[in-house]
Amino acid sequence: MKEMKDRSGGMYSASAGTIYPTLQQLEDEGLIEATQLSGKRVYSLTEAGQKELEKDPEIVRQIWERAERCGDWGQFAGPDALMLYGPLAALMRASLQAAGRVHSKDVRAILDRAIHELEKL
Repeated sequence: MKEMKDRSGGMYSASAGTIYPTLQQLEDEGLIEATQLSGKRVYSLTEAGQKELEKDPEIVRQIWERAERCGDWGQFAGPDALMLYGPLAALMRASLQAAGRVHSKDVRAILDRAIHELEKL
């Protein structure tokens, strides 16, 4: 949990209620096993867990690629990024309100154009 918080620059803090049930399920399925190391539980893949990963190496590669693109989320907590949160919230609110009044495909087209323009910057 600490690693996730550190990697996200403090933007995301996983709760024990999210992490531990997932670890328990993976352990129940025999995909991971827990050991004690210096008073801490350390999880590692079992042979069955390794085989599960090897079933679809392409999807595993895509997951890691997506995670690497997230990189240091801390960049989104700086002063320049914080100045965008208000306008982004207003854009989302206006988009959702418009989608309630007109066909959502029209709203999506406008948002797609905005994304395209921003990606050109």
